[in-house]
Amino acid sequence: MKGFQGKNSDPIHNSGKRNCNYSLNGIPGSVSSEAGPSASSGKHHKSVTIWSGIWLPALSIFGTSNNNNNNNNSDQKSSCSCSTRKKSLSGRNYYEGWRAAVRRVMMNGGSMRRILGFNKPGISVSNSDIWLLGICYKVAQEGDELNSSSSDPTQREGFAAFVEDFSSLILITYRKGFDPIGDSKFTSDVHWGCMLRSSQMLVAQAFIFHKFGRSWRKSLHKPLDQSYIEVLQLFGDSKDSLFSIHNLLQAGKAYGLAPGSWVGPYAMCRTWETLLRSKREENENGGLSSMMAIYVVSGDEDGERGGAPVLCVQDISKHCFKFSRGEVDWTPVLMLVPLVLGLDKVNPRYLPLLAATFTFPQCLGILGGRPGASTYIVGVQDENAFYLDPHEVQQVVDIKRDNVDADTSSYHSNVVRHIPLDSIDPSLAIGFYCKDKSDFDDFCARALELIDQSNGAPLFTITETRSSPNPVARHETLSDNATREYDSLDMLPTDGPEDCAQDDWQLL
Repeated sequence: MKGFQGKNSDPIHNSGKRNCNYSLNGIPGSVSSEAGPSASSGKHHKSVTIWSGIWLPALSIFGTSNNNNNNNNSDQKSSCSCSTRKKSLSGRNYYEGWRAAVRRVMMNGGSMRRILGFNKPGISVSNSDIWLLGICYKVAQEGDELNSSSSDPTQREGFAAFVEDFSSLILITYRKGFDPIGDSKFTSDVHWGCMLRSSQMLVAQAFIFHKFGRSWRKSLHKPLDQSYIEVLQLFGDSKDSLFSIHNLLQAGKAYGLAPGSWVGPYAMCRTWETLLRSKREENENGGLSSMMAIYVVSGDEDGERGGAPVLCVQDISKHCFKFSRGEVDWTPVLMLVPLVLGLDKVNPRYLPLLAATFTFPQCLGILGGRPGASTYIVGVQDENAFYLDPHEVQQVVDIKRDNVDADTSSYHSNVVRHIPLDSIDPSLAIGFYCKDKSDFDDFCARALELIDQSNGAPLFTITETRSSPNPVARHETLSDNATREYDSLDMLPTDGPEDCAQDDWQLL
């Protein structure tokens, strides 16, 4: 499996019908943004200065809401209806500030392109739906006149909602100035730590979902929510932070992780599983009781022999039970699925399947990027993938758990970048977060539907037990009653069809 080097180069939750379907027949169109991963050694890329002068003031007018107490209920209703947000708990509309800013800019002869930074020549914005970690943002609404002066997608509320969501995602980049890692002299991870940083972003986003739900958006006002600060502190750059680069490298020694070395997605996934398990064992008094489990979906022990990974329901159930020390049958779980989908590039047959995973409300994105430059891929529009880039070098920030006035600006990105989905490295990992058993059952139903549409080449398969003769290739127990609830073990038949997809999955 290929490692990822830190190159210095530019190289939703809807339980009902989906209104923003992602076609598996093709991915046409285009979208604006930066064209590839970027790196800097202390200074922003030129494009960032363009954005920083005109984007940051726009972000400051976004409405914010920390819906900490209503997360589970709101998550069930949040996807595919995001062109017009519901009012926050305070009664203020999310778009009130946005509309006011638009009016001010238009009165002064400006445009939404200027607010959002899309004023660079040669850049276009698509009218197609955007899927961002399970939520569909409808850029074009019914009745929009594409040839009118208001046809610019960046002038629409759906696009504004996407920007607000994107800028709330956790960004973790190269850092410099932290304490030496272990016995080494490394006080920075510049040029080699992009895979570790990308994985930190994915796991950090899982903890945001875990604590706040999918509807959470970052606050622009202080004091900040202490639970949010506690999440950032987990990913600080010292041994005292649970999921620091120091502790990841220590936990990943068995998988070849070392300061200054590159690492692939499979080893990174196993490292996360090992780190959380070891920290859980160290905290015998239950100090990690509020944590989620991490489970790696893999077809074999080394993850490099090919063949679709198999999600065994019985195994993950036992894993959750063991993680809770027998207190509950199920715990919130982050599932990591490492994949190798080709040799030098992703086989085109898998691209529609990868794009379709972003429609899952459990989606946490993709750990991957261009060959040699890992990024965190968080969304898709047409044939493009939006991502967060870890290749910017920033000074280390000491985030204290109780410092609700901390400067957290370096943990969020105001720059929307994209790469063509077909240009990503074939060695990658997909993340999914299931907050409870019923969420897992919903994930299985969606995954089985995707397997049915894979034409014999699924990303992964599902089986009830390890003793099952064939992985499940079809969800055969669903009835016409869409409201019926199913136990995951009941809805997964043990006998699959003879032409099961397991043998058809290959590297091409």
